[in-house]
Formats: sequence, C-alpha cells, structure tokens
Amino acid sequence: MKTFTAAVALAVALPAVPLAAQEETTAPASPQWVETSNAYTQKLITFEASIFPTGASFAGYEQYDGLVNDMALDRDERYLAGARELRAEFAAAMATETNPYVKQDLQILIDALDHNIEGIELQRRYMLEFAEVPEDMFQTIGTLLSEQTAASRRGKALELLQRFTGTWPDTEPMTELAKRRFEASRGEGKMGPYAVEVRESIDNIPTFATGIRELVEKYEIEGADEALDAMDAQFADYAKWTEEVVLPAARDNPRLPEELYALALRNWGIDADPREAMSQARRGFYEIRAQMEALAPQIAEKNGWAETDYASVMRKLKQSTIPNDEIEEFYRGVNAEIEGKIREHDVVSLPDYPLAMRVASAAESAAQPAPHMRPPRLIGNTGEQGTFVLTVSNPTAAEGEAYDDFNFPAASWTLSAHEARPGHEMQFAALVKQGVSLARLLYAFNSVNVEGWALYAEAEMLPYEPIEGQFIAQQFRLLRTARAFLDPMLNLGMISREEAERVLREEALFSPGMVKQELDRYQYRMPGQAGSYYYGYRKLIDLRVEAEVALGAKFDEKAFNDFLLGQGIIPLELMAKAVREEFIPSQR
Repeated sequence: MKTFTAAVALAVALPAVPLAAQEETTAPASPQWVETSNAYTQKLITFEASIFPTGASFAGYEQYDGLVNDMALDRDERYLAGARELRAEFAAAMATETNPYVKQDLQILIDALDHNIEGIELQRRYMLEFAEVPEDMFQTIGTLLSEQTAASRRGKALELLQRFTGTWPDTEPMTELAKRRFEASRGEGKMGPYAVEVRESIDNIPTFATGIRELVEKYEIEGADEALDAMDAQFADYAKWTEEVVLPAARDNPRLPEELYALALRNWGIDADPREAMSQARRGFYEIRAQMEALAPQIAEKNGWAETDYASVMRKLKQSTIPNDEIEEFYRGVNAEIEGKIREHDVVSLPDYPLAMRVASAAESAAQPAPHMRPPRLIGNTGEQGTFVLTVSNPTAAEGEAYDDFNFPAASWTLSAHEARPGHEMQFAALVKQGVSLARLLYAFNSVNVEGWALYAEAEMLPYEPIEGQFIAQQFRLLRTARAFLDPMLNLGMISREEAERVLREEALFSPGMVKQELDRYQYRMPGQAGSYYYGYRKLIDLRVEAEVALGAKFDEKAFNDFLLGQGIIPLELMAKAVREEFIPSQR
C-alpha cells in the first residue's frame, strides 16, 4: 500500500514546491492553492490515520503517538470502502478545480488510492497475511524513542508498548491479532510467505526483544516492566506459533505472481518495460566494469602492489579495515572533506548546520544491515534532522556471511555522498527549509525519484575523490546496474539465484553477506525496488546533458543542482518539464 505510512517509512525523500512543473510557468502569487490542496489531502490523512495511526505518528502527527494499527478482521473492507469514497470525491473535485497545482495534487492523491486499492485486492487474492510483529514493534517504538524525536513525545512509548502487548485497558496483544488475521486470510490456492523469510523472522525475534528493552532503558521509560515481561512471553509464543503454523504453509519459491510484481514496479516508479530496462542495464554493467579494470592498475602502481587485476585490487583495499570504535570519527572526517570539495567546486548549496551521524544498535543492524539515512519528522518539524546511521556488522548473519563492504577507507567516499551530502541528507535539508503541500510531502514520492538523486549525487562527487574512492564508487554503480537486470530476471524466472549470486560475488565483488542481502531484497524483501536506482540515475544524467547542450557555456552546475533539489520528489518527467520550461530559459 502506498499510504503515507509507507511513503514516510521507505522514502529518503525531499519534496518541495515545483514551480514550472505545472501548466503555468510561474507559481501563483498567493499560497491559497496550498491551503486548498492541503484541505483535500487532510481528508486522506485523517482517514488513513484512523486505520494506520503509526504512520501518522512517524510523519509527525503527535495526536497519533502511542496508538497501534487496526488489526480487526474487517479492516481491509473498511479501508477499501473509504478509499473508493474518497477517490470519487477527489475525481469530482478534479472536474471543478481550476488551479493547476491543486489539480496535480488531486491526481497524486487519486494515484495513491488506486495503488492501495489494487494492492489490497491482489494481496487478498493471492497471499496469506503474515505479520513480522517483533520487528514491526521494534521499528514503531524506535520512532518515538530516538534522538530525532522531541523529548516531549517519548513518554507515549509506554502506551505504545502497552497497546502492542495488550496490557493497555481493552486491548489484545498484537501477536494474537496477527495470528487471527493469518487464519482469516487462508483460502484455496493462496501463497504463504517465503520460507526463508519466515525462518529469518523467527531467528531475529530475540534481537528485536533486546533492542526494545535497550530503548526503554536508554530513554528511562518508567512503568514498563509489566509490558516488557508480557512482550517476552508473547514473542516466545509467537516464535513457536510461526514455527508450527506459518512455516508449514510457507512457499519454497520466492517468486511473486506477475501481477503483484508488475504492481511493485509501478509503485517504485519504474514505468519502463522490464526487458528494455534489463538491456540498458547490461550495457551499463559492461561499461562500468571496464572502467574498474582501467582504474585497478593505477591503484596497484600507486600502492606498490604486484597484482593489478580489479579483483586483487579490491581484496587489497578491503584489508585496510576501520575498527568499529573508530568508524564514526573516520566517516565524519570524510564527510568534512566532501563538504570542502562541494564548496571548492561549487557543486551545490550546503546546509549551514553539521551533519547528524551515529552508529546503529544491534537491533537496527538486524533490521537494516547496510548504512542508511534515517529521515526526520516531516510534519511540524522544529529543526529535527535526518541522521546518517552507520552499521558495523549484521548481528544475525550466519558464519561466513560477515560484511566487509562499508568498513574500509575507500568505501567511505561514495557511501557518504549517497546517504549524507550531497545525497539523501541534502534532500531532507531542503525539505525542512522549503516546506511543501501535504500531497507532495506524503504521497508523491517513489524510489526512482529518491534514489535517482542519491546516485546522481555520487556521480557529482566522483571526480573529486581519491582514486581508491573512485574505484569503489564504480563498484557501487556496477551494483546498481546489476540490480536493474538481476531483480527482474529473478522475479520473471529468467535466472537462478545461484547464477545471480555468481554475478554479484565474482563480477561485482561484494561480500557473501552483502550478496545474500541483495538477493533477499530482490526476491522477497522489496521485489522491484532495486532497479529504481539506475533507472532514476539514467533519467537525471540524461536531463543534465540536455541542459548542458542547451546552455553551452552558460550552464551552471550549482544552479542546476539547486534547481533539481528545489523541485523535490515530483515524477521525473515533470522534473524534465521544469528544467526545459523554467531552468533553461532563466539561465539564458
């Protein structure tokens, strides 16, 4: 479902009012259109928050702090009825509204509802409903018990914990509600969850239980003992139930029905034919691998290494491991150097406050093993920042599946450019600074828009990095091209997992743990999403070159990049329209 719950939780995105992405070439003089648009959007927010309040809380609506999502058996029917009613209201408004900004926002809301309706119907038709309650509970409580959350809101974490565990008056444990929905979803021919995912979910339960207790202790939440003890008992019971009931119903093949995979691609923003996207990505894979092969002998010569092939050079680079207790300080130094390069070369306008960064907890690393940007509060932001979260290990990895892809100096450059500045963190910085209509803030994003900018940001910084950093930047770009053909090939049955694993390990040179995470991501964690990086990147670099050719000597890199950030998360075809109709004429 593309509710604002999903939008906020999955996006690392910045929306901002797009000036020329509309039918007009200038923004209206009055902000009345924003108020009109927000009035429509608020109806959808209120409706969805009545069923999924945790997403509203994460977005910043404090009145929903401490509430848990509706797990009643008739929830889907009520959502579908309400969604169709709102869709009809928004469609009628489209016929009467004259402001092009409001009309575009209405279309954003209609599209979001269409995706949600189709998604629920397809899930109900094909799939059994299995909820990973312990992980959901850790993630939800973690949104309140965080340095990014105002201290005044953290007290609601106790009510949230009590509602999850059924120790709040007139509530039932979330584990029992999830069991009930699983049983109610049974039907002839339906598919269970993927067996590997179920097994991993069981194995991770102790890690999430520990993570919740650590958060409660760190933020000194008093009166939680009863709920925590209930949680431990419920988690143990849920693990046993999952083993005995869910695992026998699980499927051995991770592939989704093609209708569900096609919907996933559209939800992530990929509107191209998968086979054409695969063809373009394979060409890119060849070209980037050739660039790595050209850089490797130069790095070997610089460091006095005898072996000059790119696999040997990669092994040598990874031997310079950054100790876990030094990794945050090291990355801070690299980020400072990157910011210096940005200023020196006028790449983009930087925020005037320091980058927020910290090392992940064990539970956070289990939930998301790779370094990532944790978004700030989007509604009612009073200065909260996005935080660059560094992971130093995957605590649930099996023997031989440790990561060595992020904790060596050469990797720090492109990872920082992607997650921090000028990548995702810059998107949030612009969001906090500029503001935007609620429709664009909560419903317009997709991974193509979001990750396209971050990969473009990596490319912008590549010329200013040491040669070792450039080599790893190309390796990660090689990964993004591999994703764009391996994800659809796996999901369309065109390649085996073993063949895809060989490409990622022997050609892209990633660790066994990273390769496993990638393949899990393609097959069952986020099918279709991985191709959005390269797809969005190609669209942005094509637009960049178009602007350069049109403007010639008048092209200004900093002005162009600031303009892209200022457009926010609108679809990239509208981004292109804005560049052609506003940026290029203004620069001329």
